[in-house]
Amino acid sequence: MAQAGLLVLDNALDHDYYRPVDHWTAAAGFEPEAIHVAAGQPLPSVDAYPHVILTGSEASITQRAGWAEEEARWLAEAIRAGTAVLGSCWGHQLIALALAGPGAVRRSDSPEFGWLEVQVADTGGLLPAAGFATFVSHFDEVAPDCHPDCRCLASTPGCQVQAMRWADKPVWGIQAHPEVDPDTGRGFLKGASNKWPEHKALFEAGLAGPVVDTGAGVDLVSRFLATGRR
Repeated sequence: MAQAGLLVLDNALDHDYYRPVDHWTAAAGFEPEAIHVAAGQPLPSVDAYPHVILTGSEASITQRAGWAEEEARWLAEAIRAGTAVLGSCWGHQLIALALAGPGAVRRSDSPEFGWLEVQVADTGGLLPAAGFATFVSHFDEVAPDCHPDCRCLASTPGCQVQAMRWADKPVWGIQAHPEVDPDTGRGFLKGASNKWPEHKALFEAGLAGPVVDTGAGVDLVSRFLATGRR
C-alpha cells in the first residue's frame, strides 16, 4: 500500500460550475490528492489510499457513462480491500450502486434543493447525534431497503436514505452536501437555473427558502479520517 492519505475522486462534469475538490479541501483543512474521474484520469490501485471521498456530480446515477461504470467497479474492489470511503450526493449513490447493483438507485419522487435539517437516527460512528442542517441538491436517491447491509442513518422528509453506512465497514454515504457552504450553495442554485431551465422552479424555491447550515462538514471529515485502515 502506498503511504498516502486522502484521495478525492472528482466526479464533476464542468469545473466552471462545480469544483468539489475545493469544497472538500476546505472541509479537510488540507489539500488532498485528487483524480478527475469524469475527465478520464486513470484510477489508482485499489489499495493505494486508506481514505477515499467520492464527490457529487451533475451526472445522473440512473444514466451512467463508461467512466462511472468503471468507477463503480473500482469502488467495489477498493471496499473489499478495506479502504474507508465517504460519498456525498452522487458519490453516496455510487456506493449503493457498486455494492447492491442498479436497483439500489432511482429517480426521486421528491427532489430536494436548498437547505434542510437532517434527522439522525443512528450516528453510524460518523454523524452528529443531534442531527445537522446543510445544503441539499439532488434528483436521484438510494432506494430504502436496497440491501441488507445498507444501514439507514438519517433522513429528511423527502429522502429516506439521507445517510447510510454499509454494515460495519468504514463506508458511509451522505445524500446532502455538508462540504458546501451557504454562499457556494446559492451560487449552485443560481447557476442551475441557467443550466437546467426546465427545473428552474425547483432551484428558485430552494433559493427562496431559509438557509440553515450547522457547518457539519469539518467534523464529518475529521471523524472519517480517524476511521479505517492507516
